[in-house]
Amino acid sequence: MALLIRPLRKTLSSPCLKALLLLHQHRKPTSLFTSRNYISDMRKSAFQNNILRLLRNEIQYEHDRCPPKQPTTRFNSFMVDDRPGEQWIKLKRKFGDKEDITIEATMFDGSIPVFSSGKFEDDVQLHMTFIVNISKEGDSNVLEIMCSAWPDAIEIKKLFVRGQNRTSDEPYFGPEFKELDDELQGSVYEFLEERGISDQLATFLHEYMKNKDKTEFIKWLGTVKSFIEKK
Repeated sequence: MALLIRPLRKTLSSPCLKALLLLHQHRKPTSLFTSRNYISDMRKSAFQNNILRLLRNEIQYEHDRCPPKQPTTRFNSFMVDDRPGEQWIKLKRKFGDKEDITIEATMFDGSIPVFSSGKFEDDVQLHMTFIVNISKEGDSNVLEIMCSAWPDAIEIKKLFVRGQNRTSDEPYFGPEFKELDDELQGSVYEFLEERGISDQLATFLHEYMKNKDKTEFIKWLGTVKSFIEKK
């Protein structure tokens, strides 16, 4: 009996068998790790493909529903700078020989509910802000007028004169425009209208910004899609 056990022990302790056992032990965790990685990669791929599908569908939907138009470069006497990729536009013109007028308008920045027939409707009126800067040749000061643009009307909020470099940290901006004398308010509106800044401008800005909002949204979708597609 002892003679049989000795060879068996010798066989179990042989270098070849030990090597096989070690190889087997090392293969188990590696196989499990590889399997987990494979499943993880499959999930990532599925999530990525789903996001890309949704982005493509959204881009196609926006193009099919109402494709954006090529932005116009002029409004009456103003040149229009679209500022692609940004949330504002700039309009510029000369008035007379000495005045330079610049308008900077934001994209939609607010809204109010529509009130009609004694009740609020489901629709809203969109709002945007624009700032008019009027400078004169040979003068270091600028007349700055802050306005609201509603769908069919402009509303002056404040006006003041400042230096070209805005050096003062806490300048006095004057009272709210609506607190001024009614006749003075009317004169300022006439002053702006003479320079092409009127309710017609408000209508133009709203139409322009609706198109810009769609254009920028589609570009944003495409940028996100391109980033996710990169390997």
